[in-house]
Amino acid sequence: MDLFGTEDNGPLIVARAIHFAATAITAGSLTFGAVMTRPALAFGETKARLFRRQTLVVASIGLAIAAASGVIWFLLQAAAMSGYPLGDVVESGASSTVLNQTQFGQVSEIRVTLAMMLAACLACDRFALANGLALAAAFGLTAAIAWTGHAGSTLGETGNLHLIVDGLHLLAASAWIGGLVSLVVLLVTAQRDQAAWAPLVHTATRRFSILGIIGVATLLVTGIVNAWILVGSFHALAVTEYGRLLMLKIVAFALMLAFAAINRLWLTPRLTLSGDEPRRLDALRQLIRNSTIEIALGLTIFAIVGMLGTLHPAIHFYELSSR
Repeated sequence: MDLFGTEDNGPLIVARAIHFAATAITAGSLTFGAVMTRPALAFGETKARLFRRQTLVVASIGLAIAAASGVIWFLLQAAAMSGYPLGDVVESGASSTVLNQTQFGQVSEIRVTLAMMLAACLACDRFALANGLALAAAFGLTAAIAWTGHAGSTLGETGNLHLIVDGLHLLAASAWIGGLVSLVVLLVTAQRDQAAWAPLVHTATRRFSILGIIGVATLLVTGIVNAWILVGSFHALAVTEYGRLLMLKIVAFALMLAFAAINRLWLTPRLTLSGDEPRRLDALRQLIRNSTIEIALGLTIFAIVGMLGTLHPAIHFYELSSR
């Protein structure tokens, strides 16, 4: 039984979800790395170098997965647009037509260029300019996704607002969910020598919490605006497939927020307990567990977003029912 009307779009949904998650991890890891670059140096060059290498590895893996899933997404989308079987999309010329004559194709070309620029910058990470360009390219790669979804098809001034809001929503989600991956990698590393890494872990967790607060505030504001544009009414939220999926996304977001609050208000302060190494280690373990759960919830949200992009917005129901 297909509760949300997405059964026929399974491969496309999976490709979209993986691509969104991988892009977010890439941008979020680089954001977290930029926020932590100077503080990490204060705790020694060795730790700073290891932290930087871990961040680059996470970002590079994320970019590789994003590139592979992006190609698959494009081919599946071209097949859906043209009506050709997936195996005939390239040979029939349908992929070339979609690439050159549709907004989705043009945005894809821009995003491929940004991905190549990002890959080159990651390969030249020793240069400060390359690091700045890598972060800018990652932001562009992420925000440009807005032009491939419902925001890209919204017309007029509302459409311009929708694109801006959706782009900010994507960037905020990347900073939070993507940054969590690099944070967990750092926390796992710290477990091996908790006493030596405790000051850096506390600083990283505290800074990430601040980044998370900014991200959550942005997600709340942009999410409300997106819902106003795409849903239109509480009635449409409750009775449409799109609305029910959106409510499921909100529940997952609320759960993430709860775990983030526990990490920020309860566990992070315990990392600085002097003379009580068992409690500090226990707090570190709980931080890893809670952050991993947050990542799982974040991936669930990306899966839901992958489904939402294949459905008609709930506002369509609202407009029809009001006639």
